[in-house]
Amino acid sequence: MTTGPEIAAWLADAGLRNLPIEEMVDGLARRLNQAGVPVARIFVGTNTLHPLIRARSMIWDRATGPSTHFEFQHDQIDAEVVRQSPFNSMLQGGIPERRRDLARPPAEDELPVFAELRAAGMTDWLGRVFPFGELAPHVGGPSGPERAGELWLVCSFSTDRQGGYTESDLATLAALAPLFALAAKATMLRTVNEGLLATYLGADPAARVLAGTVLRGEPQSVEAVLFYADLRGFTPFADTLSGRELFVLLDECFACMVRPISRHGGEVLKFLGDGLLAVFRIEGHADERRRAEICATALAAASEALDLMDILSTERTGAGNSTPGLDIALHVGTVQYGNVGTDARLDFTVIGPAVNEAARIEALCKELGRDLLVSQAFATAATRSRAHLVSLGRHRLRGVREDTELFALA
Repeated sequence: MTTGPEIAAWLADAGLRNLPIEEMVDGLARRLNQAGVPVARIFVGTNTLHPLIRARSMIWDRATGPSTHFEFQHDQIDAEVVRQSPFNSMLQGGIPERRRDLARPPAEDELPVFAELRAAGMTDWLGRVFPFGELAPHVGGPSGPERAGELWLVCSFSTDRQGGYTESDLATLAALAPLFALAAKATMLRTVNEGLLATYLGADPAARVLAGTVLRGEPQSVEAVLFYADLRGFTPFADTLSGRELFVLLDECFACMVRPISRHGGEVLKFLGDGLLAVFRIEGHADERRRAEICATALAAASEALDLMDILSTERTGAGNSTPGLDIALHVGTVQYGNVGTDARLDFTVIGPAVNEAARIEALCKELGRDLLVSQAFATAATRSRAHLVSLGRHRLRGVREDTELFALA
């Protein structure tokens, strides 16, 4: 029979190895049952620091294992299913532990989850709340944005044994639940760090940083289609709008740019004030057909971004507000990106002649009366899209020695 100390040692090892939370919960549940603690269902929930996802949760069931998962976005945190959770009052009231005897008749104001558990044959429920250290100075207190930086884990253990948990069961759970929370914290913080780095750096730079690329220099070379976009006429908006209005406008415009990029498999490497630089990678030694496909994909993303900006402009005009224009340049080249800065303060940035050329091409959009320009290198590679492009002749790019031919949509 598995013993409590053996489970504790296994939890410590699981935390050190950053075992995925599903495997950790499944392993804990099986070991508890082997130790004679008849756990039939485990619920685990955590909040996050992700810009889209406010909280995640999962349910382990004896019959199906860790088969049920939930995610709640920030605007769903006040949903009825969240407000009716028994952990809601525990978090708000600073209550670290609560037990419910499900064999007793239900109270008039009983929460729906207890009725569901009783219908599933559960007889006893034990809930625990674990705030995570320095990120959670207290469990209770006000809710809302002022607590957005606090992290916590909640969990519950339900049994279907007649008579519920024994005192021995409760003692085992009391000893092991904090160790489980500590082990889960290791995995959870790894996930939080991955999400934050990917949000602020991009998926590939984040993966490189987590893999140990943390020293100055160490540039990485990437051949790609460059997608350089910038808002036209944005300065007057910055001079007249309030800070909040300006950020709302920027977010709406960036959404128009980024959604098509992401949908078509591109990656934003850098936000540049009121513009951005994204890439559609040309992996390895791609043949001419594959390069043409990537160019067609980038061109489709650019066209969609311009269409979305037109829709946004129409909506804002209807509300009596004006909208900046959007200029996009597409180019094919190699970029270098890596850590730049001082010993203690680094930025993962992007450099290279191709970046400068893309920026110079975008700067000609207004002069040439086009909201989308592509380089000669792009037009050469984009054999699938060549019929949709028309030459605008050769032009001088500031800081570039030779003139280059530019193209626009026909």
